Amino acid sequence: MAKAHAPKAAQSVPINGSPEQNAYMEDIEKQFIIDKDQLTAIKDHFIVEMEKGLNKDKQTMVMIPSYVEGRLTGQEQGHYLALDLGGTNLRVVLVTLEGHGKFKTVSTKARVSEELKTGPMRDLCDYIADCIDTFLTEQNLSNVDEDLPLGYTFSFPVLQSKINRGILTTWTKGFNCTGAVGKDPVLLLQDALLRKHIPVKITALVNDTVGTLLSNAYQKPDTVAGLILGTGSNGAYIEQMAKIGKWKEGPTTASEMVINMEFGAFDNERVILPVTRFDNKLDRKSINPHFQIFEKLISGMYLGEIVRNVITDMMDRNLLFGQPGQNTEAISGHYQFETSFMSSIESDTSADLSTVRDILDTNLNLTNVDDVELRIVKRICELVGTRASRLAAAAIAGIALHTKVDRKGADIGIDGSLYEFYPSFEDRIYQGIAELMPDYADDIQNIVRLGLARDGSGVGAALTACVADKMLKSK
Repeated sequence: MAKAHAPKAAQSVPINGSPEQNAYMEDIEKQFIIDKDQLTAIKDHFIVEMEKGLNKDKQTMVMIPSYVEGRLTGQEQGHYLALDLGGTNLRVVLVTLEGHGKFKTVSTKARVSEELKTGPMRDLCDYIADCIDTFLTEQNLSNVDEDLPLGYTFSFPVLQSKINRGILTTWTKGFNCTGAVGKDPVLLLQDALLRKHIPVKITALVNDTVGTLLSNAYQKPDTVAGLILGTGSNGAYIEQMAKIGKWKEGPTTASEMVINMEFGAFDNERVILPVTRFDNKLDRKSINPHFQIFEKLISGMYLGEIVRNVITDMMDRNLLFGQPGQNTEAISGHYQFETSFMSSIESDTSADLSTVRDILDTNLNLTNVDDVELRIVKRICELVGTRASRLAAAAIAGIALHTKVDRKGADIGIDGSLYEFYPSFEDRIYQGIAELMPDYADDIQNIVRLGLARDGSGVGAALTACVADKMLKSK
C-alpha cells in the first residue's frame, strides 16, 4: 500500500456542522494539535530522559545496554540462524550473508500448543530443539564442521547480563512454563540442543528493536537507530561507551554499543506530554495503567481506541450518531474502532467520503450517517494520527540530535505496520523532524534517512548472532 502525501497543514475540510459540533471540534483541535514550541519542549525533555537513563539505573527510560558491541560493515558472510519465540508460532530462520549488504533467507514456522506453553520448560525446549534439527536436515546443514551461531529473539521480560545470557523475570502472552522463571532461557535451550547433538550454539539473546537496527545496518552501514512503530513502539540506537555512565562491566571489544531505549515509558510522570481526557480514559482501562504512556499515544494498538473515546464522548453529548434507531452497540465496545479503520479513513479523498461511510456501515453497523458526521469522524482520525506521527518525530529528532547527526546524515530503520501502512505517517514524521532540526530542514530526507527495515526478530537476530560471533573471536 503506497503512502499518501501529508496534508501540509493540520486543518482540513471545514466540518460545517451545527454550532455545537463546530465548537466541540475546535476544542478537540486545541487538545490534539502539537505546535512547534510544544514539540520542541517534548524533544528536549526526551533527550534529558535519555541521558538520565544512560547514567543511572531504574530511570523511566531504562536505556538498557544490549551487549551488542561495534557495528556491521555489510561485508560479513556466512550462515547464521535465528529463532523467534514470542507467541503462537515459533519461527526458525536461516540467513546466509553474502557480503555487499546482500543476504538470503529461508524460514520455517511451527505451532506452539497450549500444552507446551503451560507445561514443563524442558518439554518446550526439547520441542524447539527438534524443530531446529528438522530444519537443519532440510537445509543440508546437519553435518557442519563448526556449530552454527544462533540469535534467539525471546520476546519475554528478561534481565540481560551478557550478549547471550539473561534471566526470565516473568512469563507473558499466555505462556506459563514451569521451571523457567528465574533461570536463563539460553542455557535451558542450549542444554536441549546438546542432549540431542544438534550443531548449534546460541550466541545472542535478542531484543526485536536491536534486531531492527542491525537488519537495516547490514544494508546501510550509516545506520544509527532502529525503531518499532507498529502495535507497540520502542527504539534502539548506537551509543558511545564513554557516554554510558552506568556501565560497570569493564572493557568492551568496541567503543560503541547498541542501547535498547524502552522509550514507550517516556514521560510516565506526565511532565511534558499533552495527555487528554481521552488518553486518560484509555490508560485507566488498560492492563497497565500509568505505564507506557508514550507508547499509548503513538502505537497502533491504541490509536483507534483514542478515536473511539472521542466519538463516544460526542455521542454522550448528542453531537454524533443520534438519529432515532441508530445502532451504536458496536462502537460502544472497547477496541471496536481499529487503527486499520483510521488508515482507510485517512486515505479517503473522495468528495462524498464513500470509504468512511462504508467502514462505519460494514464494521460498526452505523447506517444513515450524514455528511457532517463523516467529516467529523475523518477529522478525529487525522488529529489522533497526526499527533502520533509528530510525537514519533520528537523521539527520532531526539536520537538524531543526541548522536550528533550532521550534514553527512544517518539512516534509521523502522519496522511496524503503522509506519509501513498508515497514510502520511512518514511524511508527517519528516515534517516534525524538519521543525525540530531547522538547520537541516532544507534537506531533511537526505539527512535523517528513514526506511522500512523488516524482520528484526528474524534477519536482525541472525545478524546479532553474527556480531556476537565477531565479538567472541576478537576477545
